Amino acid sequence: MRKNMQESTKSGYKIIAVDDEEGIVDSLSVFLRRSGYDLVGVTDPLEAIELVRNEHFDLMILDFIMTPIHGDKVVEEIRKFNKELYILLLTGHKDLAPPLETIRKLDIQGYCEKSDKFDQLLLLIESGIKSIEQMNEIKRINTELSDTYEKLERAYLDMVQTLRYTVEAKDPYTRGHSDRVSAYSVLIGKYLNLSDEDLRTLEVGGLFHDIGKIGIPDSILLKESKLTDDEYSEIKNHPSIGAHILCNATIFQDIIPIVKHHHERYDGKGYPSQLKGEDIPYMARIAAIADTFDAMTSKRTYRDAMPLETVRAEIERCSGTQFDPEIAKVFLDILDNHYDEIKEIQEQFKA
Repeated sequence: MRKNMQESTKSGYKIIAVDDEEGIVDSLSVFLRRSGYDLVGVTDPLEAIELVRNEHFDLMILDFIMTPIHGDKVVEEIRKFNKELYILLLTGHKDLAPPLETIRKLDIQGYCEKSDKFDQLLLLIESGIKSIEQMNEIKRINTELSDTYEKLERAYLDMVQTLRYTVEAKDPYTRGHSDRVSAYSVLIGKYLNLSDEDLRTLEVGGLFHDIGKIGIPDSILLKESKLTDDEYSEIKNHPSIGAHILCNATIFQDIIPIVKHHHERYDGKGYPSQLKGEDIPYMARIAAIADTFDAMTSKRTYRDAMPLETVRAEIERCSGTQFDPEIAKVFLDILDNHYDEIKEIQEQFKA
C-alpha cells in the first residue's frame, strides 16, 4: 500500500484517487496538482474506504479492476455511510466497466476509459466540482434558513431559478426553452387529467429539467461545430448532474425523476439509465415529449425551426420507440385540435 498527498491552495475541494497501480496514482497526482487540486492518492482500496469514512473528500476517482476488491465493491461499502461523495470510475476499457444497473444503483456519477492523456477526466472532474459547488450552496442555504420551511422553499426556488437563468443566458438560442417545456408539460398533463399536485410537479420539473447543464464546460455547451464522441458523452451527463445538484433539497424530490430521466427513451435506448417503457417515471415521459417538441420548433444556430407538419410526423413516427405511445397520442390530439394553446405558450415565452 502506498499513500501520496499533494496539496494546493488553488482548489478548496479535496479529491481521493484510488488505483492499485502505483504509476497511475503518481501520474494523476502530478497532473491534478498542476491543475490546482488537492489530491490524496491511494493504492489500497480497503484503506481508501477507511479514509473516506474518517476524512472528508468531495470527489473520488476510482479504478474498477483492482485487488483485493474491485471498484464497485468499494463504492458499495462507501454508500453504506456516505451518500454524497461524487464518484468517477476509471476503466481500462469500456467493455470492462460494471453493468449500467450497477452504476445506477451505486449512484456513480460518471466513468471514462484510462488514457495516457487526462483531458476527458479533467472535464469530468471540472463538471463534478461545479455540481459539488451547487450542492454545497444548497446545504449552506438549508442551514441558514432552517427556521421556517416557507423561507427555505423560497430560497431554494430562487437559487435554482438563478442557476437556470445562468444556463440559458449562456446561449440566446435556448432562452425561454425551460419555460416552454414547463408550459407544454403542464398542458399535456391537463389533457391527461392529472391532479393539481402532479401539474405543479410538471411545472417545476420542466423549469429545472436542464439545470445540470451548469456543470457542462462552456467549451462544449456553446460549441457550434459537431461534437466529438467524448464531448457528446459529456453533454449526456447533464441529467445526472442536475439530479445530484437537487438531491439535498426535500422540496425537489418530486421533480428529480423529471430532471434525471427526461432523455430516456420508451424503447430503452435513452440516457442516463436506459430505462424502458413504464420503468421510466411517468412525469419524465411527459417532459420528454415537451422537451423534444420545443427543440424541434425552436431556431438553432445550425438550423431554423422545423415546420409543424414535419414535427408532427416525427412525433407520430417515434411513438412507441422514443415516446410513450399513450402520451404521444394525447399530444398529437393537442396539436390537431388545440394548437391555439400551443401558440399561446410560444407567444408568451418567445426565444
